[in-house]
Amino acid sequence: MPMTRVDFINKVSEKLKLIRIERDYTQDKMAEILGISKKTLVQIEKGRSTLGWPGAVTLCTIFRDSDVLEMTFGGDHLDIILSLAFENYERNEKTMGGKIWWTTIEDETPYRIQQNIISRHFRILDDRDLRICSSFDEGFIRKRLKELTS
Repeated sequence: MPMTRVDFINKVSEKLKLIRIERDYTQDKMAEILGISKKTLVQIEKGRSTLGWPGAVTLCTIFRDSDVLEMTFGGDHLDIILSLAFENYERNEKTMGGKIWWTTIEDETPYRIQQNIISRHFRILDDRDLRICSSFDEGFIRKRLKELTS
């Protein structure tokens, strides 16, 4: 089942405290960075509330190099954000080629479809490891690959 915005928000909210600890920030400092009150931060850390879409995107943007986020989402969480925000995201961006978090599920040289082993979203890469598009919709990805290889 594809990840939804709610799933994404919940995962990010669940990791808020670990990210704060990873950076050795106090609750006051983390709340200030995220632009929320300390009371709200405490509620989120206790699992009584969530960051919401803007807060989750903000946290992932500010802490884009977080090891916690990388382990949670299997690499580039910005790709997941863009796929959730735009449904079927297209933009040529250089990737690492999917050596760690990705499984190649179809190879139609010079393009290949990969699926992230954690988030389960799909992307198409070319032979230079440029991301052509990404989506949680496998049907869209397969249709797009067919268009590219026709």
